[in-house]
Amino acid sequence: MTTSPTSPVIPATPATSDLSAEAVWMETEDFDELDAILDDLRSRYDETPQWEFCEGFMAAVVCSRRPIAADEYLSVLLGTPAEGEEADAESGSFASDAQRERFLALWNQRWNEVVTALDAEVNSLEDEACYHPEVMDIRGAVADMPPEEQAAFKDEDLPAFAQVWALGFMFAVESWPDEWMAPRDKDAAKWLDGALQAIVAMSEDDTGPREVSPLSEEGTPSTSIARLNAFGEAIWAVYDLRELWKTMGPKVETIRKEATPGRNDPCSCGSGKKYKKCCGA
Repeated sequence: MTTSPTSPVIPATPATSDLSAEAVWMETEDFDELDAILDDLRSRYDETPQWEFCEGFMAAVVCSRRPIAADEYLSVLLGTPAEGEEADAESGSFASDAQRERFLALWNQRWNEVVTALDAEVNSLEDEACYHPEVMDIRGAVADMPPEEQAAFKDEDLPAFAQVWALGFMFAVESWPDEWMAPRDKDAAKWLDGALQAIVAMSEDDTGPREVSPLSEEGTPSTSIARLNAFGEAIWAVYDLRELWKTMGPKVETIRKEATPGRNDPCSCGSGKKYKKCCGA
């Protein structure tokens, strides 16, 4: 089933961005091309994720405390061999160098869009400059199908709105736990925990009543209002995480110096001499 991801209809906060330049967003055709490449990868490696999962993963890597190189994170996301390794039956692989280069070109275009959006000063989720994750409303898409087509999904456990996006985000967090450890500053640690909890909430099922269509005002209700509000909170949480780690910067590694023997202590080399007359001379 193919449906085009759309920016969700989200209750706005009462302000607009002061950003003068408008971001240039990818077209639907570009995301369709990404989906086609991922489908082809999946034909050789069935654990290749859908784009929505990739979208969440990308947002987390963008927000990571340490800049992570593409060669490092793409092998984790797509199961492709790391640089210098050969593909095998248990790993993903691009069909050709040209396919890989095209995927990276589209990936980098979306990456730049996400970075631009997360670094923009926005006050409303309806601002065109705001980060709008490319998410799917699978339950709504199935509900809008003719009855005979819906029957094919009768026993399917369909994901809730934006659930796959949140799972992709948390997969990246869990893949680099050292980069997401709580800082020593109590206020910063509380800020981090609150933001992550907002995204974790979206990784869970929507068990509320189906009251609204998140991607279309005229679509079949498929999502609870509570879920839609939680999605807005999750987007602001991504902004918080980006700001938190940009403010704190990468972790500084502690350099531990080995203890030096006293001048009259036995030398640590085992010679039996005093340190001052051996290695400390």
